[in-house]
Amino acid sequence: MTSPSRAGESPAASAGAAAPVADAAAGLPSPAEGRSPGRLMWRRFTRDRTGVISACVVLVFFALALLAPVISWLYGKNPYTTYGLDRPGLLNEFSYPVKPNGGIDGEFWFGIEPQLGRDVFTQLLYGIRTSLLIATAVTVLCVITGIVVGVTAGYLGGRTDYFLGRFIDLLLAFPAQLSFVAFTPVVYALFVSEEEETSTALRVVTLILVMWALGWMGLARLLRGQVLSLREREFIEAAKVTGASPWRIIRKELLPNLWTPILVQSTLMLPAFVTAEAGLSYLGVGIVEPTPDWGRMFATGARHYQNDITYMFFPGIAMVIFVVAFNLLGDSVRDAFDPKTKR
Repeated sequence: MTSPSRAGESPAASAGAAAPVADAAAGLPSPAEGRSPGRLMWRRFTRDRTGVISACVVLVFFALALLAPVISWLYGKNPYTTYGLDRPGLLNEFSYPVKPNGGIDGEFWFGIEPQLGRDVFTQLLYGIRTSLLIATAVTVLCVITGIVVGVTAGYLGGRTDYFLGRFIDLLLAFPAQLSFVAFTPVVYALFVSEEEETSTALRVVTLILVMWALGWMGLARLLRGQVLSLREREFIEAAKVTGASPWRIIRKELLPNLWTPILVQSTLMLPAFVTAEAGLSYLGVGIVEPTPDWGRMFATGARHYQNDITYMFFPGIAMVIFVVAFNLLGDSVRDAFDPKTKR
């Protein structure tokens, strides 16, 4: 006798219900099986058009930074030659570009710089290179420090957590931007006397150290809270029962569950450090002449914007595009890791 549930089934429904059974009998995995969390995350990310476009924009910026010498060679210009001073007819008697729109033409694609007449396009390329080099180095150091301190405090707990927590609170009490401006000249003075000129290499290292020293605490505090909740979970207790060492528990059990906040925070930290470095150079305590830098280009543009606003246009647009793209990429990465998020 046919049961009521079977009697009302259509042939298509019966075939659909029998398909997984047939696949299982043939030893074939169903479409939902065999996908790791990384694959699922990648699939959600590739379906996010905003995230994919933002990732492409970010990759273009990094490619421009890495290939700046090659592009400059192909273009036939460099960011250091004062074309306006060396060649008559490019600058007027007030040292501003003779041609309209900042001197933009077929030879100088983005125009030339006021006063010195350097090429803006190559300055922008090398400025991207300088800012991304510093910001990437600071981000890597902050992520490593945040992971070490945050995981250590959360996993060990007790006095270790207490002292590390108070140390983090102490550093968080310093206003970041003001501290960058105040401490950078102090570090310069420790290595170079007032009579000597500070080298570009020392300026870069100092910027990296100062921003690193005051930039890792937010990630460390976030990871500490995550580890405090994870260490009480059953899989951690099971690992302890089996005799696993603390290092193995941290490496095999805790860190795989912390990649989401680490990646999201990294994508938010890097553009923040780019703008911080540009701000320091704008104020004169970061990168100075003749090294190309976004912040130094802003400072030059601010002095001459009334007569040549074009010079500030290109670094301004480039920084806005980069920061917005990286922030959107961070949002997309967070959404890809969280399957419950829908946009």
